[in-house]
Amino acid sequence: MAGDIPLKVSVAMITYNHERFLAQAIESVLAQQVNFSYEIVIGEDCSTDGTRGVILDFQRRYPERTVPILRDRNVGAIRNFVETIAACRGQYVAFLEGDDYWTEVDKLQMQVDLLDGLPDRALCCHRVKTVNEAGSEEFDFFPPRAAGTYTLEDLLKGNFVMTCSTVLRRGSIGPLPRWFFKMKLGDWPLFALVARHGRIELMDEVMAAYRMHAGSTWSSLPQVARIRETAGMLRALDKELDFRYTSTIVETAARPYLDLAIKARIDGSQIETGAYLLHYLRNGGWRLPASRRLLGGLAAYALIGSGYKIFSRAKAANGK
Repeated sequence: MAGDIPLKVSVAMITYNHERFLAQAIESVLAQQVNFSYEIVIGEDCSTDGTRGVILDFQRRYPERTVPILRDRNVGAIRNFVETIAACRGQYVAFLEGDDYWTEVDKLQMQVDLLDGLPDRALCCHRVKTVNEAGSEEFDFFPPRAAGTYTLEDLLKGNFVMTCSTVLRRGSIGPLPRWFFKMKLGDWPLFALVARHGRIELMDEVMAAYRMHAGSTWSSLPQVARIRETAGMLRALDKELDFRYTSTIVETAARPYLDLAIKARIDGSQIETGAYLLHYLRNGGWRLPASRRLLGGLAAYALIGSGYKIFSRAKAANGK
């Protein structure tokens, strides 16, 4: 890449055991039709399959575009994510993991044009489609919300920014806090930290595909594990944001546990009802305007089982 041409975009791509998918991801970047310079920074985390060979082949064919980071030991997804971003040199950073791919050749140009024209936007994203291992469409487009401008608080209510859809200003990232390296998910907290510096623009176009498969680091985790990791991340983020968004963060962190407690009660699982209710309260659910009758009923069921209904009727009768 010519040294006198400013580097506009760095595509941060982390990969681990993506031999089956990686070529499609890289090719979808190389297919972009743009009027600026860009690089693809690929963080390869010591894969056990042929992922590294795929990267070396692209580096041989596109040395001016491909910047491989080849590790001699596995460092984990979060450290790989952070160090890959740190190696990026562009004004903007776009994200694409090695098992996803972009579907439109003008994606980068559209997003860069938007950010160039709207300096108050910290990042922009768009809709994506979900595909299975074979590449067949599986679900509806995400996120299912109106295109437009959103704030940090909107993002704290629920993550609607898909990693493979995101372009942000590299200068807005800054040093990441220590707790970030202990998380199992890095995209949501990173985008929240960036959103402190400006608004989020959600574009209406569908320009990427998110692949669901058994080897996916996050989506392959059990639902309860994802909820637990999300709650821990949000608690750390709450402190990082000086507790300015505590009510919103508590709602996002605690509410899923209440939903699980209600489902466990319907399914007749006394132990699980109590466990989820306890997690709900520990994550700040006691602050939320939930029905006292609902919480009382769940607590009574967790303690004494379905007999609490008989006790309630007897108490009502004695009160006549």
